[in-house]
Amino acid sequence: MIPQIFQTVPIEHFVYLSAVLFVIGVVGVLTRSNAIIIFMSVELMLNAVNLLLVSFSSYHQDPAGQIFVFFIMAVAAAEVAVGLAIITMIYRNTHSVDINDMSRLKG
Repeated sequence: MIPQIFQTVPIEHFVYLSAVLFVIGVVGVLTRSNAIIIFMSVELMLNAVNLLLVSFSSYHQDPAGQIFVFFIMAVAAAEVAVGLAIITMIYRNTHSVDINDMSRLKG
């Protein structure tokens, strides 16, 4: 049984929304120099993939996509914990979270 929202909204709309979210995330990663915004952009890309997996999983009535989403969310949570710890240590050393200031940590 397909949920009510998938009976009224075509699957193409979910694909377009996921593509737009993913592109916004890619643009954020490529154009920003703030480490926190880069991590937020990576999370946005992961959520775009999660939306697409859940959409196709529900549309085809196969729970495998939703299981993948669970594991992606677990990996994303671990990435956030490690990433924020790294950003905190970088901020303590350089008093900035600018990616361009990372070259000062080499020596």
